[in-house]
Amino acid sequence: MDIHRVGVVGCGLMGSGIAQCAAESGCEVWVKEADEALLTRGLARVHGAWDRAVAKGKATDAQRDTWTGNLRGTLAFPDLATCDLVVEAIPERLDLKLQTFAELDRVLGASALLCTNTSSLSVAQLSPVLAPHRLPRLAGLHFFNPVPAMPLVEVIRTLATEENTLASLRTFVQQLGKTAVMAPDAPGFIVNRLLVPYLLDAMRCAEQRLASVEDIDTGMKLGCGHPMGPLHLSDFIGLDTMQSVAEVLFEAFGEPRFKAPALLRQLVASGRLGRKTGSGFYRWEGEKRQEAMPL
Repeated sequence: MDIHRVGVVGCGLMGSGIAQCAAESGCEVWVKEADEALLTRGLARVHGAWDRAVAKGKATDAQRDTWTGNLRGTLAFPDLATCDLVVEAIPERLDLKLQTFAELDRVLGASALLCTNTSSLSVAQLSPVLAPHRLPRLAGLHFFNPVPAMPLVEVIRTLATEENTLASLRTFVQQLGKTAVMAPDAPGFIVNRLLVPYLLDAMRCAEQRLASVEDIDTGMKLGCGHPMGPLHLSDFIGLDTMQSVAEVLFEAFGEPRFKAPALLRQLVASGRLGRKTGSGFYRWEGEKRQEAMPL
C-alpha cells in the first residue's frame, strides 16, 4: 500500500516532528489537535523549523513553500477520513488514546493504517475500541525526539498485524529517510526497555550524591561516547514523561530497576519537568541547557 496522505493526531513535540518529516517527504499531511491554541503552537513550531533551515542555507525558499503547502491543520476528526495512515501522538494516557482510537475507527476508511507513537504502552491495549477489520492494520510507529534529527523508528507488530501493513510501514519509514527496526509489542519495546533503567539509575546516583549532575553527565559522555549525558537526556525527554514510562514498565515487569526514583517524583511534583518548563536537572533557556539546578 502506498502512503500519500498522512494524519497526525497531536501537534506537540512528537506530533509536530512527525508531521514535519512527513510533509518534507512529499506527503499531504493533516494534523489534528484538541483546540486552536495547541494547533497554532504546533504548526508554528514546524514553520519555525523550516524558516531556520532556509536561514541556515539547509533548504531553499521553494522547498519551504512546497512543504508548507503539504501541511494542514484541523480540529475535526472527519478531516482525517481519507488518510492512508494516521499516527496518534498524544500524551501517554491509555484513556485518552482509547477515546482517540474510537473516534478514528469511526471516520477512517477500511484500508487505512492506524498507528500509535506510544513509547511504553502495549499497542494491543488499543484493540478493544476498534472494529475487527481494523486490527490487521493496527501497529506501532515509535519515533524518537527530536523526530526530524533522530534516524530510528521502531515498528511494532501486534499478534493481529498483517505482513502487508508492516511492509507499508517499513516503506513509509524509508520514505522519511529513517531506519526501521522491528520491535515486539511489549512495554518499552527495544530502546526504552534498555534506555529507561539506565536513565533512572543516573537519577539514583544524583539522589545518593554519588557525583554532581554535571559530573554524572560528563562521565557518561566522555567515558562511554554518548552524545548526551543521562540527566541532560532526561530533561530533554521531559521528566513527567520519564515518570509515566517508568510507571508503565514497573507495573508490567515489577523489577526495581524500572521504579521511578523519589528524586524524579519530587522534581515532577514541583513542576520541574526539564526543558519544557525551563528547569529540571538543569536550567534551560529555550532549547539551550544552562547550569545545573540545586537538588
